[in-house]
This record gives sequence, structure tokens and C-alpha cells, in this order.
Amino acid sequence: MQATPQKLTLRMASGTSAAPGTRRAAEQACDQCLESLEAPIDTAFIFFSAHHLESIDELSSTVLRRLSPKSLIGASTIAAIGGITEMENTPGVSILAACMPGVTAHTFTFEDLPTPPDDDAYAADPAGSIAPTSRAIGAAEDLRLTTVFVDRSSVPLTRTLPALNRARTNRAPIIGAQASASSSAGGNALLLNDRIFRSGGVGLSLRGNLHVDTVVSQGCRPFGPNLVVTKAKFNLIFELGGRNAVEVVQETVLTLGENYSAMLAGGLYIGRVIDEYKSRFGRNDFLIRNVIGVDPKNGAIAVEDRFRVGQTIRLHCRDAVTAHEDLALLLDAQKLYDRPKGALLITCNGRGRKMFAATDQPNDHDALAVGRAFSQFKSGEFLAKPGKPFEPPTLSPIPLAGLFAAGEIGPVGTESFLHGHTACLALFRD
Repeated sequence: MQATPQKLTLRMASGTSAAPGTRRAAEQACDQCLESLEAPIDTAFIFFSAHHLESIDELSSTVLRRLSPKSLIGASTIAAIGGITEMENTPGVSILAACMPGVTAHTFTFEDLPTPPDDDAYAADPAGSIAPTSRAIGAAEDLRLTTVFVDRSSVPLTRTLPALNRARTNRAPIIGAQASASSSAGGNALLLNDRIFRSGGVGLSLRGNLHVDTVVSQGCRPFGPNLVVTKAKFNLIFELGGRNAVEVVQETVLTLGENYSAMLAGGLYIGRVIDEYKSRFGRNDFLIRNVIGVDPKNGAIAVEDRFRVGQTIRLHCRDAVTAHEDLALLLDAQKLYDRPKGALLITCNGRGRKMFAATDQPNDHDALAVGRAFSQFKSGEFLAKPGKPFEPPTLSPIPLAGLFAAGEIGPVGTESFLHGHTACLALFRD
């Protein structure tokens, strides 16, 4: 009797190394991936700390030789993330490798992208104006994810990101990051296959037999009522509900009571509703933006975004406890589905120990949260009858790699935005 062919499914593995030597770090990370997968790998994501920038050629060549990936993409970072570890203040290399049967990977650079059309050109010919961008990023009906990594000193995302959003034919998510290893022009490095870039941006689109869920934890707590913008110009809000905007904000802040100073220690934020057609607005319906200034004379609030009359907003505050609870709640929702085969985690370089130092989990916060949410225990039965552990369970987390970013790209609603102080996660499933 002829054996039934085994169905090929998505397989992923991750590897990390804190070795200071670049070649050794790359070899260790690759070898960990090869413990579960066999070369050649279909797709590999790599993230590396500033310690390895001087030897970036050696890093790239070692990974290409060891894994032989058909597609390789990566970026430099102030701290690499691998498994349940955030490698802050240490050398770090992290790799997520994948065998993806039935999936097509399309790589591109931002040099391949045409100049984004202005609003008038897009309004006159929407399909024609976005077609070149669609072709450049490999957009199609079976597009599942587009990942981009950029150098923030040379790529203004204010026009490029909206053009990428428009170019998708099926609203597949876009997730990515601004490289964070250096704040100087030319100080970062981006990898795409066998090429190394010191400026611009690189991208990878995945199409076909794959399911990708995204989580964007903005870590903010709303307070006060929903408010409607009744007068605005560019990034200035002059009136809310027909009243002086500054006065409305001041009155809303006072409703916090005596604790308002502590609650606003992390800053004041405005959440802008993305989909105005919804009857109710939840935490995933607001795009969070910083309040950057107030002009009491004109009653205006300056925000890091553009606003128009008729938009709904709500005031928000951010702290470590809220950020922790927000991420946990979003991960709980994902636990209702199949266990992911792997994950990409992009978190802000303002999170980590900077944000969570005073909490019960100051180290590895975001990575450990993902690991715990989807982990399996290796040690079997580990609870005594009274319910107390007598043998510590060993976490068996999903393969994960990622980076601390100088700006995170992830979806809110059906469009992707550039964020700050967020944790953005892509979960790969069959």
C-alpha cells in the first residue's frame, strides 16, 4: 500500500547569541535554528546590536552560508530580542528562520518604490497612481504580510507609509521598525539578501499559504468622555464640542482627582478614532498620539498628528501598569486561536527596563509576556495537591525574534501607522 504523502506545514525556529565576536554570535544563532530546521531556509529575519556594525559583512556572510536562506531581511538595533530575552546593554544577535511551503517571498528596497502620489493624483486616478507601488512591494490578493525596516534619518514615512497602505489590494498588515542602533545618519545597517544598506529602507512581502495575526499594544488608558473636534488646522485642535479645546482638556484632567499628577507623569496623549462608523469604540479603535504643546491664548492643543473637523478623540495617559495590562489583554485574545508557529516582536526602545523598572517584571517584559502567553510546559505535572509547585516548570516558548525600535510600524484598524512606546507583534500560523 502506498503511503499517504505528509502535508508540509509552516515550521519556524529562532536562535540568539550574546557572544561579543560577530562570527561566533552568528554561528551560534544559526546553529540553534538548525536544531529544528534544515537548510536551506525559505525566509530569515535577523536583528543585531551596534556591537556588530563594524563586522556587518562577516555577520551577513556567515548567516547566508550557514542557513542559505532564499530571503534574508534584518536591521540593527539598540537591543536584540530572542525567545524570552531582551538583550539590553549587551551584544546581541537574534534570528527567526522559517520553512514556508506554499509561501512566496518578495523582497524590495525603498529605492524600488516610486514617489508617493499626492492627494490630488490619488483622487483623480486611485488605481493608476498606486499600481507602481503595488508592483514594487509584490501586492496581490494572497498577500499576507509586508515587513519593512528603515533608516529614520533618510526615509520620511509621513508620505511613504500611507502609499504602502494604499498599495495593498487586500489590506494585509504592514509591520516594521525604524532601526535604532544609532541616531546618526549612516549609523545603522539594514540587510536584504546579500546586500547591506546604510540608508533607505528594505522590505519583504509574504504571499500564499500563511496566516498572520498582528497585535499592537499602545499601552494607554483612556479617561474622560469621547470628544468631537469642531475646529482644527493641521496638527492644532482649537475646539472640542464647540468649546475652547484647552479648557475642555483642563476640565477633563481635573476629573482624575488628586491622582492626576501621577497618572499624567508619563505624558498626556490623544487617541484618535480610526473608524468613525463604529457604534462603540474600544481600546483597539484609537490611534494614540502625543500632546506636544498647549497655547492657552488661542485655546489650541498641538498634537503629533493632523486633525480635521468631525473626528472623535479621547484623552489617554500611559504608565507601566497600563502598558503591562494592555499587552496581557491583547495576548489573552490571541490565545483563543491555534498556538503560533513563530513571532516577530518589535518594541519601542523606550520600553524595556526604562518603562518597567519599578514593576514586578523589569527585565525581558514584552518578550516574556509573549513567551508565557503561548508557552508549553516541558516538565509535565508540576503542581502538588495543595496547588503549590514542587518542580519549577520549564517554559517552551514559541520561536521569536525581534528588536527595540526607534519607531514601530503596525496596524490599527485596517491601516498601519508609525508609533512610539508600543509593542508590535506578528504571529505566524498555518
